[in-house]
Amino acid sequence: MERFFKRKLSTDSPSPSNPGSSNARPIEVDEILANLQADPGLRTRMADYSPNIRDEIRRAYLQKGPCQPRSYKFPQTNQSGINRRFIANWFDDHDWLEYSIAKDAAFCLHCYLFKSNFDQVGGDAFTGVGFNNWKKAKERFNLHVGPVGSVHNQAREVAYNLMHQTTHIETIVIKQTSQARTAYRTCLNASLKCTRYLLRQGLSFRGHDESAQSSNRGNYLELLQFLADHDEKVKAVVLENAPGNLKLIAPSIQKDLINSCAKETIGLILSDVKDRYFSIMVDEARDVSIKEQMAMVLRYVNDKGQIIERFVGVQHVTDTTSSALKEAIDEFFSSANLSFSKLRGQGYDGASNMRGEFNGLKTKILREQPCAFYVHCFAHQLQLALVAVAKKNIDVNSFFTTANTLVNVVGASCKRRDALRAQYQEELVRAFEEDCLITGRGLNQETTLKRAGDTRWNSHYGTLISIISMFPSVVNVLQMIVDDNPNDSSGEAYKLWREIQSFEFVFHLFLMKAILGITHTLSLALQRKDQDIVSAMGLVTTCKENLQFMRDNEFEELVEQASLFCYKHDITVPTMDEEYVIPGRSRRNAPMKTNYHRYRVEIFIHVIDGQLAELNDRFNEVSTELLTCLACLSPKNNFVAFDKRKLVRLAQFYLYDFSDRDLLMLEDQLGVYVHHMRSSIDFSQLEGISSLAEKMVEKGMHEIFPYVYLLLTLALVLPVATASVERAFSAMNIIKNPLRNRMGDQWLNDSLIVYIERDVFACIDNETIMQRFQNMKTRRGQL
Repeated sequence: MERFFKRKLSTDSPSPSNPGSSNARPIEVDEILANLQADPGLRTRMADYSPNIRDEIRRAYLQKGPCQPRSYKFPQTNQSGINRRFIANWFDDHDWLEYSIAKDAAFCLHCYLFKSNFDQVGGDAFTGVGFNNWKKAKERFNLHVGPVGSVHNQAREVAYNLMHQTTHIETIVIKQTSQARTAYRTCLNASLKCTRYLLRQGLSFRGHDESAQSSNRGNYLELLQFLADHDEKVKAVVLENAPGNLKLIAPSIQKDLINSCAKETIGLILSDVKDRYFSIMVDEARDVSIKEQMAMVLRYVNDKGQIIERFVGVQHVTDTTSSALKEAIDEFFSSANLSFSKLRGQGYDGASNMRGEFNGLKTKILREQPCAFYVHCFAHQLQLALVAVAKKNIDVNSFFTTANTLVNVVGASCKRRDALRAQYQEELVRAFEEDCLITGRGLNQETTLKRAGDTRWNSHYGTLISIISMFPSVVNVLQMIVDDNPNDSSGEAYKLWREIQSFEFVFHLFLMKAILGITHTLSLALQRKDQDIVSAMGLVTTCKENLQFMRDNEFEELVEQASLFCYKHDITVPTMDEEYVIPGRSRRNAPMKTNYHRYRVEIFIHVIDGQLAELNDRFNEVSTELLTCLACLSPKNNFVAFDKRKLVRLAQFYLYDFSDRDLLMLEDQLGVYVHHMRSSIDFSQLEGISSLAEKMVEKGMHEIFPYVYLLLTLALVLPVATASVERAFSAMNIIKNPLRNRMGDQWLNDSLIVYIERDVFACIDNETIMQRFQNMKTRRGQL
């Protein structure tokens, strides 16, 4: 009968967002369930919800569990002349107890959900205004629980009955046989297997990709049929052999299964975070439906001392202002029982809404948590440095314009691409016959010109490599285009044919390949999930040193490399001592200069100096006091960077984590620590603080030097790059593609969580997911 009733509130039902409105606009139930307020002090009263959806809302709250921000720094208030506060250990004694950060008050989850079912006995201290008298709070908690027949215990019993289907009246009336229960469990388990497979592969459920469109049935039904064909027990209880009202193939069932998978995955991730220090990385991007989606990643250090980055969700934001993003983050923290008191880092790109000094997102979070230090994504800064050089230097700008045009012209049609492959294959055969081709596994594969990406300038490195390796084939294809279209649009191809066969183009080609080769190595290293801030600073310094060494010592080598390439491909090489002639300009008015001055001073030195200047400008925060102090933790070269004074200063930045007493103990502990580390063989060959933390845990040193390990943890938590967030957007383009562009926000979020965190999802057994699915609402089938 459900198909005859729409799942939304009636127009005369009050809206949870506006309980007093009698003419409220209809609101979808799923939307209400997805936006339930986690803070008990800000929730809508249960009586203000439509009676038709109260049980679903209660189930949702019971599945989430009570709001218990254990890591929150509870504020003190003066009560009876003594500063008192809420104690986190009270959560251990009372599983119903909740705490509202907004009201600094305690609440009861069970009474909030079910007290309205009984006569309104007593006040609403634990359901409405909240309880905040911390003097003899334990006694008041016990008084609230009361005897066996109290309102609290009755509400608790009703909550238990709601979440256990065996106590429902439907179960008693239906009285399913054990055979029917077994059949339902087998059918549900088979459906869950299909769901697992499709989620891990990022495939559609109901026929919105090529594999599903090849038949009249979606991927979900195809997989069910496959299981039925290979398992007689499954075949007997699914599809046409299942009861008509219990086939488990409806879209709502699929969404519930996906949601159960996602909730269990997030629950496992958050249980690993526990009360650890963590940082957040946030970015936003448009999906295929032109919706702005905000993705969030948590970064923390686990029990083994390893850096972990976990994707925790994507949320549709209608506004990308800092206030809207901060509100979205607050909602996630509230729903996940995370506290800003444990937040120790934030990483974003350089957009003004993120890093603004007055109203940016980082500033709003720093006002709430001064120890949540902001780090501008290192990979993004490197990108900006490369783009700045390409835009400011006219020679480099002109070179990349030519290179991009070359890729577009040669790859403009399938015919030209096929011609390029054929020419390249002929070159390989000729080189093989002349015995000048290096052979081996994986070498000399079929390839084409690599197109540079729009958002990653380091992708130009691959373009330059492909131009060098396929240069003679490219020249021949351009010549073919000119010969085949003598009276058509061959002017651009002829211009390119002339430009690329000049020494200046070849010199720029090898110069930018060398520079991008250095920065490409840095870019790849920065995007590693386990990269730490100290190693990242070292990599940036190494990149600058390599560029400086190249500037001072490698000009002659570069000229020789470019000249050999030109000789090989019959390109004229100018003499460096001769006068440089500017093409298309009269010598009479041109200033006198040699080719050596042109290529060494105006191009080579000018380009590298510009790159070094941009790197120094973009990575100026590497020299800030915080990061300078962090560098003293490095174990490289037997702890040569160790500085006790700077490490004590580093601890002073984290004023909530080191008291005055802790600072005194840290100072004494550092002397013993460095002596032990330098004298131990186990720690003599370490390179980064991430390997140092892992080794300390492995050897049990984190318990002997707890303050030093705390400093290491705080340093490792600081984000380096937002690559994990950008990978989430790449996954989003796989999940929500043009054929699935109407996917809802909740389904997208659930699918992304499971798809990206597949390793976590694989640790969750089917029984756990089935129990959550069963408790989401009243089901016809019984486990």
